[in-house]
Amino acid sequence: MYTNWTLLFTALGLAFVLEGLPYFLFAERMPRVLLLLARQPTRHLRILGLTAIILGVLLISLGRSF
Repeated sequence: MYTNWTLLFTALGLAFVLEGLPYFLFAERMPRVLLLLARQPTRHLRILGLTAIILGVLLISLGRSF
């Protein structure tokens, strides 16, 4: 199986950029958001994570179909 390392590192870099944007743009609000997330029940966090994974897989499959 061939691994496209350029694509892998590009995707990883994009993930870091997207993860870092809220901390840079909304630095004053992020502590409150993180505290709000910390107070959520584990079940809600799992549902949020699963939803993000499903949306990510759908976006990847949509992008690969073009």
